[in-house]
Amino acid sequence: MDFLKRIFIWWHNNTLGAAWTMSKAKAKKVGEDEQGNRYFEEGGKPSHPDGQGRRRRWVAYHGHAEGSRVPPEWHAWLHHITDLPPSEEPLPTQKFETPYLPNMTGTPLAYRPKGSLARAADGVNVDDTYEAWSPENA
Repeated sequence: MDFLKRIFIWWHNNTLGAAWTMSKAKAKKVGEDEQGNRYFEEGGKPSHPDGQGRRRRWVAYHGHAEGSRVPPEWHAWLHHITDLPPSEEPLPTQKFETPYLPNMTGTPLAYRPKGSLARAADGVNVDDTYEAWSPENA
Protein backbone atom coordinates (compact mmCIF):
# COMPACT_ATOMS: atom_id res chain seq x y z
CA MET A 1 0.00 0.00 0.00
CA ASP A 2 2.87 2.40 0.78
CA PHE A 3 4.23 1.82 -2.72
CA LEU A 4 0.91 2.86 -4.30
CA LYS A 5 0.70 5.90 -2.03
CA ARG A 6 4.15 7.03 -3.18
CA ILE A 7 3.09 6.75 -6.83
CA PHE A 8 -0.26 8.50 -6.64
CA ILE A 9 -0.22 10.76 -3.57
CA TRP A 10 2.38 13.35 -4.57
CA TRP A 11 1.48 15.83 -1.81
CA HIS A 12 2.38 13.38 0.97
CA ASN A 13 6.14 12.82 1.35
CA ASN A 14 8.29 12.52 -1.78
CA THR A 15 7.18 10.57 -4.83
CA LEU A 16 9.02 7.81 -6.63
CA GLY A 17 10.03 10.36 -9.27
CA ALA A 18 11.61 12.64 -6.67
CA ALA A 19 13.34 9.68 -5.02
CA TRP A 20 14.68 8.57 -8.42
CA THR A 21 15.94 12.09 -9.21
CA MET A 22 17.71 12.32 -5.87
CA SER A 23 19.26 8.86 -6.24
CA LYS A 24 20.45 9.72 -9.75
CA ALA A 25 22.05 12.90 -8.37
CA LYS A 26 23.67 10.88 -5.56
CA ALA A 27 21.93 13.13 -3.03
CA LYS A 28 23.06 12.81 0.56
CA LYS A 29 20.98 13.65 3.60
CA VAL A 30 22.32 16.74 5.37
CA GLY A 31 19.74 17.17 8.09
CA GLU A 32 16.23 17.08 9.44
CA ASP A 33 14.08 19.77 11.04
CA GLU A 34 11.77 19.60 14.08
CA GLN A 35 8.80 18.61 11.90
CA GLY A 36 10.57 15.60 10.42
CA ASN A 37 11.26 17.17 7.00
CA ARG A 38 14.51 15.80 5.56
CA TYR A 39 16.99 17.88 3.55
CA PHE A 40 19.31 16.60 0.84
CA GLU A 41 22.17 17.97 -1.23
CA GLU A 42 23.45 16.71 -4.55
CA GLY A 43 26.64 14.67 -4.44
CA GLY A 44 29.22 14.34 -7.20
CA LYS A 45 29.51 16.99 -9.89
CA PRO A 46 27.32 20.10 -9.26
CA SER A 47 24.51 20.45 -11.80
CA HIS A 48 22.55 23.50 -10.64
CA PRO A 49 21.12 25.20 -13.77
CA ASP A 50 22.41 28.66 -12.78
CA GLY A 51 25.87 27.74 -14.10
CA GLN A 52 27.65 28.92 -10.93
CA GLY A 53 28.80 25.46 -9.87
CA ARG A 54 26.28 25.13 -7.05
CA ARG A 55 24.81 21.83 -5.91
CA ARG A 56 21.07 21.17 -6.10
CA ARG A 57 19.21 20.94 -2.79
CA TRP A 58 15.90 19.25 -1.94
CA VAL A 59 13.42 18.89 0.89
CA ALA A 60 11.44 15.69 1.44
CA TYR A 61 8.40 16.69 3.48
CA HIS A 62 7.23 14.59 6.39
CA GLY A 63 3.49 14.53 5.82
CA HIS A 64 1.69 17.20 3.80
CA ALA A 65 3.93 18.93 1.24
CA GLU A 66 3.43 22.63 2.03
CA GLY A 67 6.15 25.16 1.31
CA SER A 68 5.43 27.19 4.44
CA ARG A 69 6.41 24.15 6.52
CA VAL A 70 10.07 24.82 5.78
CA PRO A 71 11.57 26.77 8.72
CA PRO A 72 13.46 30.00 7.87
CA GLU A 73 16.93 28.62 8.56
CA TRP A 74 16.36 25.67 6.21
CA HIS A 75 14.76 27.96 3.60
CA ALA A 76 17.97 30.02 3.60
CA TRP A 77 20.03 26.89 3.05
CA LEU A 78 17.75 25.53 0.28
CA HIS A 79 18.04 28.81 -1.64
CA HIS A 80 21.85 29.03 -1.26
CA ILE A 81 21.67 32.03 1.09
CA THR A 82 23.81 30.11 3.58
CA ASP A 83 26.50 27.61 2.66
CA LEU A 84 26.29 25.29 5.66
CA PRO A 85 23.01 23.60 6.65
CA PRO A 86 21.51 24.45 10.06
CA SER A 87 22.36 20.92 11.20
CA GLU A 88 26.06 21.86 10.96
CA GLU A 89 25.90 25.57 11.81
CA PRO A 90 22.66 26.57 13.57
CA LEU A 91 21.61 30.19 13.19
CA PRO A 92 21.80 32.16 16.44
CA THR A 93 18.36 32.94 17.82
CA GLN A 94 17.46 36.34 19.17
CA LYS A 95 15.44 36.67 22.39
CA PHE A 96 12.58 38.37 20.52
CA GLU A 97 12.13 35.46 18.08
CA THR A 98 9.18 33.14 18.52
CA PRO A 99 9.18 29.43 17.67
CA TYR A 100 8.48 28.61 14.03
CA LEU A 101 4.85 28.06 13.01
CA PRO A 102 3.72 26.97 9.55
CA ASN A 103 1.04 28.84 7.61
CA MET A 104 -2.21 28.40 9.55
CA THR A 105 -4.50 29.87 6.89
CA GLY A 106 -7.57 27.72 6.41
CA THR A 107 -7.17 25.95 9.75
CA PRO A 108 -8.94 26.54 13.07
CA LEU A 109 -5.70 28.15 14.32
CA ALA A 110 -5.76 30.88 11.62
CA TYR A 111 -5.60 34.50 12.78
CA ARG A 112 -9.06 36.02 12.94
CA PRO A 113 -9.02 39.59 14.30
CA LYS A 114 -11.91 41.20 16.17
CA GLY A 115 -14.67 42.10 13.73
CA SER A 116 -13.64 39.48 11.17
CA LEU A 117 -16.45 37.76 9.31
CA ALA A 118 -14.72 34.47 10.10
CA ARG A 119 -15.43 35.12 13.81
CA ALA A 120 -19.15 35.75 13.28
CA ALA A 121 -19.89 32.15 14.25
CA ASP A 122 -18.09 32.77 17.57
CA GLY A 123 -20.73 35.35 18.52
CA VAL A 124 -18.29 38.26 18.40
CA ASN A 125 -20.06 41.54 17.70
CA VAL A 126 -18.52 44.15 15.46
CA ASP A 127 -17.63 47.33 17.36
CA ASP A 128 -20.60 49.75 17.39
CA THR A 129 -18.33 52.66 16.49
CA TYR A 130 -17.71 51.19 13.04
CA GLU A 131 -19.32 53.13 10.22
CA ALA A 132 -19.19 51.68 6.73
CA TRP A 133 -17.84 53.98 4.01
CA SER A 134 -20.16 54.87 1.16
CA PRO A 135 -19.46 57.12 -1.83
CA GLU A 136 -22.60 59.17 -1.19
CA ASN A 137 -21.31 60.32 2.21
CA ALA A 138 -17.81 61.07 1.01
